[in-house]
Amino acid sequence: MDIKEIQDLIKFVAKSGVSEVELETKGVKLRICTGKEVTYVQPQVMNAPVPQVITAQAPVVQPTNNTTTTSNNPPVSTGGDDSKYITIKSPMIGTFYRRQSPDKPLLVNVGDEIKPGNTLCIIEAMKLFNDIESEVSGKVVKILVDDASPVEYDQPLFLIDPA
Repeated sequence: MDIKEIQDLIKFVAKSGVSEVELETKGVKLRICTGKEVTYVQPQVMNAPVPQVITAQAPVVQPTNNTTTTSNNPPVSTGGDDSKYITIKSPMIGTFYRRQSPDKPLLVNVGDEIKPGNTLCIIEAMKLFNDIESEVSGKVVKILVDDASPVEYDQPLFLIDPA
């Protein structure tokens, strides 16, 4: 694990809202604790490699007034008022995918009805594929990100009509 990967991991932990992460890989153990004042990294040499575990925060769901479209989805007329829609945001930094694998169908499309627990997309972060599930019921109005595009923490991904 090089210094760039460690810095990326520190940024990920700081933005995700997780207070502590331990990572053991290739004979190196990292423990990152976030506090109000300082982020700590304590490297320790280990004898045996251990699988990597990363905890991610659930998607943030908030109303929005932003209007954005993607090249994969034609603009949807929302009457100019997006405040009635719920925005599902990215809980982490990574790469956004609309399908579970290249040979699988899209997880959701504009116009699809969704329920809590439905997988909306996959975000790959540090070679881990994380299912992003809906916490609300409604209809997908807009998909705000192109497939296989990088996303930032708290970036809007979907507009959902809760009606």
